[in-house]
Amino acid sequence: MSGATIGGERLMLRIEGLCVLIASLVAYSKDGIGWSTFALFIFTPDIAFLGYLANRKIGAISYNLAHSYIGAVACLVAVSVLPIPTLLCAGIIWCAHIGFDGALDYGLKYSEGFGFTHLGRIGQIPVVALNPELDADTAR
Repeated sequence: MSGATIGGERLMLRIEGLCVLIASLVAYSKDGIGWSTFALFIFTPDIAFLGYLANRKIGAISYNLAHSYIGAVACLVAVSVLPIPTLLCAGIIWCAHIGFDGALDYGLKYSEGFGFTHLGRIGQIPVVALNPELDADTAR
């Protein structure tokens, strides 16, 4: 699979996810509607896994829609126009979930399957080939 993030950039994305998680927890402690609500809804974006019941492509699309910051930030922006505390909490919890997944190295999915992410294969250490001749020797 090509397109996987490796090395220092991958570590930076994991740290970024951790920072988003921490910032979300701090924001929720100030503006949230109770930690039981947070606990109840923190894994709600994972309902998008159900898309994989249809096929890998629909699964990847549904997962990526639920695990990108687009919807979460849209909720937070909407709160500036519509003062709805529930929408604020939803946006913060959603950001926390995405940050948590990013910190654990779960990236956006490719249509090849659930284990193929923009951060590399889940559960696999990426192999970087600096010399193609060495790869030919290793493959033998």
